[in-house]
Amino acid sequence: MAKRSKLGSFLDKQGYNISKLVQMTGINRNTIGKIYTDSDYIPSGKTIKKIMKALRQLDPNLKTEDFFDI
Repeated sequence: MAKRSKLGSFLDKQGYNISKLVQMTGINRNTIGKIYTDSDYIPSGKTIKKIMKALRQLDPNLKTEDFFDI
């Protein structure tokens, strides 16, 4: 099984869960679950944009490279 993603680890530390990220982004729960738990999964550019927009509400200095190997 794949190890926890950087995004999943970050959100765990912040006290956020999959449901909160689904609510913040409007992205399908299955997709968020895969992003959250699978460090090898690379979502589409559109999905990454939505996630980063939501995360930058928490910290405007966050970068895409902090979470995704693109």
